[in-house]
Amino acid sequence: MKFRSDALHLLILLSFTPLLACAGGPGGTKDAADDTAADDTAVDTAPPTEEEQTAADLKTVEAMIAGELGLTDGMLTVSLSGGWPIHLGGDDYLFAAPAQGRERLAVAGDFNGWTPADMALEGPLFTLTVSIPAPEGQLYKLVEGEVYAADPWSRAYGQDEFGEHSIVRGAGRHLERYYIRGGALDDRWMRVWVPAGEVTHTLYVHDGQNLFDPEAMWGGWRLQESLGPNTMAVGLDNTMARMDEYTHVQDFIYGEWMGGKGDAYAELWMSAVRPLIREQYGEADTVGMMGSSLGGLISVHFAQLHPEELDFVASLSGTLGWGSIGAENETLIQRVAAGGFTGVPIYLDSGGEPGEGCIDTDKDGLLDDAPDSSDNYCETRQMADTLAAAGWTWDTDLWHWWEPGAEHNEAAWADRVNLPVGLFESL
Repeated sequence: MKFRSDALHLLILLSFTPLLACAGGPGGTKDAADDTAADDTAVDTAPPTEEEQTAADLKTVEAMIAGELGLTDGMLTVSLSGGWPIHLGGDDYLFAAPAQGRERLAVAGDFNGWTPADMALEGPLFTLTVSIPAPEGQLYKLVEGEVYAADPWSRAYGQDEFGEHSIVRGAGRHLERYYIRGGALDDRWMRVWVPAGEVTHTLYVHDGQNLFDPEAMWGGWRLQESLGPNTMAVGLDNTMARMDEYTHVQDFIYGEWMGGKGDAYAELWMSAVRPLIREQYGEADTVGMMGSSLGGLISVHFAQLHPEELDFVASLSGTLGWGSIGAENETLIQRVAAGGFTGVPIYLDSGGEPGEGCIDTDKDGLLDDAPDSSDNYCETRQMADTLAAAGWTWDTDLWHWWEPGAEHNEAAWADRVNLPVGLFESL
């Protein structure tokens, strides 16, 4: 594949890495006590009752206040059980936030007329118990001085004209989030779009921080606008290691070797993400995966590794020639050709133009985008033809869409994401 060193190609490869690493959790770095936490071990037991869950969460809060448990581990433990704020029973809810050097913090929301109620400082934690007779859909924020900000640890949250807000308990269409320990990879957030109706379809999507937030780069995907009333979307955030995690082999880019941790990233989905979604929401009848640029690449790679897990996969502007940009490693196009039909329906698309034509200028078996083309047009077209030759059937389990001139960014993907979503929801 002919290597272009212009700025556009850099954007195509990166598809924008995040500006901040999230390994320390919201609002700070990982405390030393967090490193001593024992690894979770999966046990075959019945889920706890709400009373047992609340009792366990309160013990976690007590341990944080006593300094026996690091704040990040403690906040994480509760976020993975009942979620913040903690339901104490009846109408009572316990709000909590790490002090992190702050001398005063308050809570304001629909339940108190947005009049800040001071939280009590207990050791390294601010806490407040509030009576909320009807918690579903009640919005709130944490208040420091004159600044109102969403609670970064709340389970349910959303956005409006005033920015992000937290929700005491989600109702109807809303977002929920979980902090995922990465194991061998970096920790990160997982964001879940919960539909109003019964979940029949679950779509797993990469680059989670770009999917739902209107403040994301290029305005984000606005994915929730394309989802039907029975489709849940699960977005796993990327990290600064995006190029490593979203690629199946290494490639030589800008004078250094990058990539090749795609198998470990797929294992994170299998060991942490999929089990958590099943536990919290159950298993949908139809399951898919989708991503853009390198996210499209890793989606197709996941479908090759675990075809039994997916009923659909979508690659938008996928960097499907990865491995041949500056090296001679196996591309996914070559792997699909060698591996044959897996049975997973696949949607592929790109913008850009064919330019002067798709030609294998460096004789590596991959068609190169012409200098006047962009957006991985040629390799996407070649992958579609390779899939058809390997046993996929056009308009039955294989689709290819070309959006002439579309650029390689979130705004372009947002404009056409309804196409793969519509196909997925029709299955």
